[in-house]
Amino acid sequence: MSDLDELREAAAHCTACELYEPATQTVFGAGPPSAWLMLVGEQPGDREDLDGAPFVGPAGRLLDTALQRAGIDRSEVYVTNAVKHFRFEVSGNRRLHKTPGVKHVRACRPWLDGELAAVGPAVVATLGATAGKALLGSAFRITAERGTPRPWEDRTLVPTTHPSAILRTPPEQRDEALDALVADLRVVAGLRP
Repeated sequence: MSDLDELREAAAHCTACELYEPATQTVFGAGPPSAWLMLVGEQPGDREDLDGAPFVGPAGRLLDTALQRAGIDRSEVYVTNAVKHFRFEVSGNRRLHKTPGVKHVRACRPWLDGELAAVGPAVVATLGATAGKALLGSAFRITAERGTPRPWEDRTLVPTTHPSAILRTPPEQRDEALDALVADLRVVAGLRP
């Protein structure tokens, strides 16, 4: 059993915050255990919560498109989230995303730290403000830092936007927003060891 398998099994029983109660399951990271790149998002969405895998819903499909356009093969990438349970509110028969709080990020930080240690990626890209703040602190501002590589611990970190932000962008601005994400991911691709 690998370190990631042990972490995944332990995380499946996590009760460190209240998010485990309404969520379907813990959504742990996925990808090769020796990936050169780790993508860290915010939290699983509705589809991810139901399927038990990260980035398999609409934002995941958009991420796949962006990775392909940037020249990054997703099979080489480990994808995960800062928070491992879906935080939502119910509206009718739908579960609507609700941004995780600082306490949720802190409760899940040992799982993310474990993934970082087990995978040992040379490059980390944070997707969105929550992921950026989870690793860089509350002073992090995505608008000021996106697409800019920076040394972080013993690797390089590149912040960018979350694909779900593009899905919430007005339709007439989505192509431009996707192009900006692809440009950031091309910076990431250029850091491949």
